[in-house]
Amino acid sequence: MLQVSRKFEYGLHAVTYLATRGVGRVVTVKEMADTIGFSQEFLSKAMQSLKRAGIVISVQGVKGGYTLGKPPEEITIADIGVAIEGKPHMTRCELKLDRCEIAGYCSYRGYMHTLQERIQGLMGSTTVADLLREYEPSSSGPE
Repeated sequence: MLQVSRKFEYGLHAVTYLATRGVGRVVTVKEMADTIGFSQEFLSKAMQSLKRAGIVISVQGVKGGYTLGKPPEEITIADIGVAIEGKPHMTRCELKLDRCEIAGYCSYRGYMHTLQERIQGLMGSTTVADLLREYEPSSSGPE
């Protein structure tokens, strides 16, 4: 049904990975890709989008890589989503009403708009710090 893109997943994992390493620590794409288990090439593309949005900072040179551009408490999941995917939309009519052939008599357009707003609200109210605090894996394993 609903599924986030692989690029969004990569971006979210990368930002949370950087957050666990500490503010100011520079991490290479290779280190992140190897640790997380992602394609280095695809992760690089996600990092460029995050850099353009100011979520991460690129550090050049021999000890170069990426670091967070702001504290994890100031980065929302919505920030990451918009940086990677652009403005969210669940249906074609959210982009342009004239693209939908049934817009004049659609019975679920209002519902889909409400659903999108709720998802965006949850993502916008959840910071990377919240995500790490509330959803970190249990160190004791499954019970």
